[in-house]
Order: sequence, then structure tokens, then C-alpha cells
Amino acid sequence: MSISENLTEYSTKSNLIIIVGPTAVGKTHLCVKLAKAFDTDILSCDSRQFYQQLNIGTAKPTPEEMGSVVHHFVDSHSINEYYSAGDFERDAIKLLENDIFKRKKVAIMTGGSGLFVKAITDGLDEMPEAPLALREELMQRLEKGELEIMAEELRKLDPEYCETADLQNSQRVVRALEVCLNSGRAFSSFHKKNSIERSFNIIKIGIERPRQQLYERINLRMDLMLKNGLIEEARGLINYRNHNALQTVGYKEVFEFLDGNYDFATMVDLLKRNSRRYAKRQMTWFKNQDAFEWFYSTDFEGIKTYILSKLQ
Repeated sequence: MSISENLTEYSTKSNLIIIVGPTAVGKTHLCVKLAKAFDTDILSCDSRQFYQQLNIGTAKPTPEEMGSVVHHFVDSHSINEYYSAGDFERDAIKLLENDIFKRKKVAIMTGGSGLFVKAITDGLDEMPEAPLALREELMQRLEKGELEIMAEELRKLDPEYCETADLQNSQRVVRALEVCLNSGRAFSSFHKKNSIERSFNIIKIGIERPRQQLYERINLRMDLMLKNGLIEEARGLINYRNHNALQTVGYKEVFEFLDGNYDFATMVDLLKRNSRRYAKRQMTWFKNQDAFEWFYSTDFEGIKTYILSKLQ
């Protein structure tokens, strides 16, 4: 008898299995295997895979990699839309409670975007909207090349957020800084200190690999992205380059290359180096922010056994 046929023996409550880990660690492959074992759907909480126009640079899973498993929040929005962690919290909870958990005892959510994970596990306070004049002032400073100065201001106003934030991501710096300046509170203070009590059980799993092995996989992924047309994809997205989803590793470096700021070899080195650094920041976030049970991504049986022990 399969796990899915026998779940009532284990569980009387709905369960969300959250699988997190750094880029290139193997989340997609593992989660597809788990989804087939538990006969369920996958929710993506990757903040860039939502967008239909972003494929190669986001390492979006192909139909073959999805293996006939339903993936929600992949290709769900246009790059023209703004989609926040708060929006994702609202939509994902609605999907789970009104759809998936009416059909299944278990659902799987996976991704490497820490804030989007936290939106589901803990909930987020409503982020205040800043006056348009303040946003325009900060954007003008950005255009003058003041990103480093603004990042330093943010460090003083919200050192907690800056511990894990990508301060080279200009849109995130502007958003956090405008909230701090407008509200008089740290941006991180809007992340709920007391978690919301969800109607379902949450099982938190982190996956990792030995550092050298992970870095080799990252380097190979960058080579494959370039072979598969990353430069052409970025060229087609030039008009959207200021969008938050494109102010990230994998696109910024290519835009700079297309601007003629450095040669191809330098771009490749930066893609790999910055991706490795991003993976390190992801691990820092997940190790420090929440109580995940950690496994090597290849330990499918160990992960499956752990999940069964935690089902409610």
C-alpha cells in the first residue's frame, strides 16, 4: 500500500511540508519524488519563478523536471505585476485551505526565498505604503549612484534586516529604507514576532550538500544557463531591468555585461561568485530564522521517514 493510500493511519490533520535550501541544492528533484510518494501538489515559494517571462535565469523547473506533478505559483504572474510576500501569504493560504487540503492530507511547499517562507510559517504584518514623494526621492538618489550610501543608512536603521538582506539589490534597499523612514520603525519589525496559528500542521525541513559539492553544482548551473540562452533572455528583459525580480543574481551581471561594463569572462566569474555568495546567505537565513530539521538532499528515505513521524 502506498503512503498516500495509508495517510489516514498517520494523520487526522492537514499537513504542509516545507522544503528549503540554497540555490542548486536539489529541491525540485527531491520535492517531485516526495509529491509522488504522498500523491500531492507542490507550491513554489521562489519569488522569481512566479513570473512567466523569467525562465532560464530563475532555474525554473521544466515540464520534464516537474514530472507530471502539479506546481502552483510557477508562471502564475506577469513581470508587469507587483507580487509581494504579503500577496503570496494571502493566496497560498487560500489555495491550501479552500482547495488542496479539501483533496489531500499533505501538501509540499518549496523554495529559497526566506521572506516568502516566513509569510506562511509566521505571517507578516501589513507593510505601510510610503508617500510617493519619498519613493521618488530615493529612486533619484539611486540614479545618482548612491546605493552604497543608502545601504549604509539602512544598516544603521535596521541592522537585523541587513544581516541577511542582499544590499546589492537596489529595489530591496529602497523598499526597506522607505518603510524605515516613513514609519520610524525597522523594516524587520513588520515581520510578526508572534507566529500566526495556522489551521494545519507545518513540517519544516532544510536540505543541504557538502559546500564544495554545492559550489560545483552552482558553477555547472551557471554554465548551463549561459548555454541555454541566459544572455538572450536578459536582452529581451532590458525594459524591465529595474523590476525587483531582475535586481538579483543571474540577471544583474548579464545586464552589466550587455551595458559593456565588463567582458564575457568577467561576467561568468561574477555569475558564479555571486551565486555562491547568495547560497551562503540563504543558508544563514534558514539556519538562523527558524527550526528546520536538516538533511542531505540525497537522503530521500531519511526525509520520508522523518515526515511520517511528524504527520498529525
